[in-house]
Amino acid sequence: MGIIKKISLFLLGLVLSSANAPSVLAQADSTAQTSVTVITVKGAIGPTTTNYIRRGLETARERGDEVLIIELDTPGGLLNSTQDIVQEMLASEMPIAVYVTPSGGNAGSAGTFITLAAHVAVMAPTTTIGAASPVSMGGQQQDTVMQKKIFNYSESFIENIAKERDRNTEWAKSAVRDGAAITETEALELNVIDFISQDLNELLVQMDGLVFEGDTLQTAKASINKEGETFAEQFFSFIMRPEIMLILTMVAIYGIVGEVTNPGAIVPGVAGVIALILLLYGSATMPINVAGFVLIGLAIVLFLIEAFTPTFGILITGGAVSFFLGALMLFQEFPKNMQLDWYWLVPATIMTAIFFGWIATSGIKAQFTGNRTGLESLIGKKAKVVDDVNEEGGRILISGEYWNAVTEGEEIESNEWCEIVRFEGLTVTVKPYTPNKEFDHGVN
Repeated sequence: MGIIKKISLFLLGLVLSSANAPSVLAQADSTAQTSVTVITVKGAIGPTTTNYIRRGLETARERGDEVLIIELDTPGGLLNSTQDIVQEMLASEMPIAVYVTPSGGNAGSAGTFITLAAHVAVMAPTTTIGAASPVSMGGQQQDTVMQKKIFNYSESFIENIAKERDRNTEWAKSAVRDGAAITETEALELNVIDFISQDLNELLVQMDGLVFEGDTLQTAKASINKEGETFAEQFFSFIMRPEIMLILTMVAIYGIVGEVTNPGAIVPGVAGVIALILLLYGSATMPINVAGFVLIGLAIVLFLIEAFTPTFGILITGGAVSFFLGALMLFQEFPKNMQLDWYWLVPATIMTAIFFGWIATSGIKAQFTGNRTGLESLIGKKAKVVDDVNEEGGRILISGEYWNAVTEGEEIESNEWCEIVRFEGLTVTVKPYTPNKEFDHGVN
């Protein structure tokens, strides 16, 4: 009987332990560590921003995070990129919070669309949101019909976003229609955002307990995983700035023309081609104005012609003007906050003119005159007349190179011989050749 009693007590203990097991597991599960992913979007919205947000969202999904938090501070950006980001956010099954931060930051233009598209919209103290007018999102002035179409589309686009997230549609439309902008306090009062948070930790506490599609967020004690931009994202974001694209344009022009006028130098040509490839990549992803590219191409042609047919600066001037207008038009389609400033454009044009002026006065001289050392030794020697030479001008052939030539009054017909008297810059003074038995050597 004692053994049976002990066995019975043992079995009873197992039953009671099994009954308590679910509650123990539930308690362990409830105290499990949760996490969130945080990415930081700062500056103009462009194609690299879209890739960054997509990657951040995918990383958060793979980790099983509670929410993706986008720290946002932007003056605006490209409409196409904004559309891609908003579509990604609206289709996301994972909650996304947009936190306009730091203090003094803003969600301007494109940032307004992105903030409204978030599951949770939050702003830090002393921040602003709004000014989403298409004028802020496009470059050049549009005609009345096209401008109206853009306004209507943008207004309906932001209205649909606000409806989807149950936000203030009237204010959203006014942000596009009237360029309305408000502070974080006004945004909270008008149901544009959900919270005002001093910092990220306060935001996590505020989001704790929110329910999305049946799941309750547990963020109060969540660990924070910060996901920065990759080197490639940082690099391509850097080169897509208009001032950097202008520098790439200059390097491409200098390198290509430098290689053509000085064959075999290699380094200028390689640098020019690399810059051109990066520029073409940027033009494929950014709204580059084709007319600007054409004008810059014309500038290259004019500089090359000047390099081989000196025109005393006429073509350099034309090339500089073409370069200036091309660079001005090149970024005209960019949002206003991304357009090129004059303090970049004017110095770049002056530098380009000076560079090719130097090419014309130094590089060209070397190209057509060769080594000037010892030219004095050619004085007194004969040369072949190519075009009739008189006191107004003509051409002769010296050591396989064509030179401009003048006489001191005489006229020497083509195919005759002349004698070199002196060199004055790129012009040779000659006289009719008189055969001399002791010295009868030409320089052809």
